[in-house]
Amino acid sequence: MAKPYVFVTRKISEESVELLKNSFEVKVWEEDRVVPREILLEEAKKADGLLIMLTDKIDSELINQAENLKAISTMAVGYDNIDLQSATEKGIIVTNTPGVLSEATADLTFGLLMTTARRISEANRYVLEGKWTKWSPMLMAGQDIYGATIGIIGMGRIGEAVAKRATGFDMKILYHNRNRRPEVEKKLNAEYRSLDELLKESDFIVLLTPLTPETTNLIGKREFELMKSSAVFINVSRGATVDEEALYDALINKKIWAAGLDVFRQEPVPIDHPLLQLENVVAIPHIGSASIKTRKNMAIMAVNNLIDALIKKESPNIVNIEVLE
Repeated sequence: MAKPYVFVTRKISEESVELLKNSFEVKVWEEDRVVPREILLEEAKKADGLLIMLTDKIDSELINQAENLKAISTMAVGYDNIDLQSATEKGIIVTNTPGVLSEATADLTFGLLMTTARRISEANRYVLEGKWTKWSPMLMAGQDIYGATIGIIGMGRIGEAVAKRATGFDMKILYHNRNRRPEVEKKLNAEYRSLDELLKESDFIVLLTPLTPETTNLIGKREFELMKSSAVFINVSRGATVDEEALYDALINKKIWAAGLDVFRQEPVPIDHPLLQLENVVAIPHIGSASIKTRKNMAIMAVNNLIDALIKKESPNIVNIEVLE
């Protein structure tokens, strides 16, 4: 009897691939670029399981053509690139990798906050470009972090980990979330606020929500106008949670002080994107969880999710649990 067929859309650790090969016939897309659409469609038609990345679009067209597909394992927490409704209707299990990347993403988030607030990237370019010819009291002066107020939008695992780091800087911690987190309030002395209250009070606004219909364009012109003129905005969620034109206008019109962005609506972001032309923007290439250890652990979790889904028809990380019903 032939083994189930699994297609992996990016090169992952050999250890992870060997785990798959113990139970399945496996093909890995070895090139260091997104698998072309036509190849993804062709492979999906044959596959019993897909191990995908956040850059792969798994829409209704692909799902409806994938006659043998039983499970999709994404090596990410977010799964907005997957048509979950279509997958569920077809009885396809979808899994993600929560928890394993929370600490690495929180490290990156706080590092981006610090880099943006203290103008570290800008100061580095200043030195490398030979502009540091004298010292002055206000040279590359930034915003204080210690003792400031941080507002976290989205108090999930990553938000809680960011808040924990903020306690080391003696920051006042505000948060907004779909549901209140009394245990976090008690443990980290965090205070719940409405979204508008958080935007008005915070020195640093950190956006960590998943992308859903409700959070698309969550932060736009109205929201930026509520922020302090000295506010630093950090986005490590998804690009589509922010109106980028409104963000650009807020920055050039000094409605807010600076922005640190790990995500964009179009990724990779075009080099001529207006936000990249601003000195008060720190832009990085969607590397929230990109530590060596974390990426290896994510791959192992994604593989184990796929094995569980295909062999046991279950997994602790199923995001469409109703498919089992």
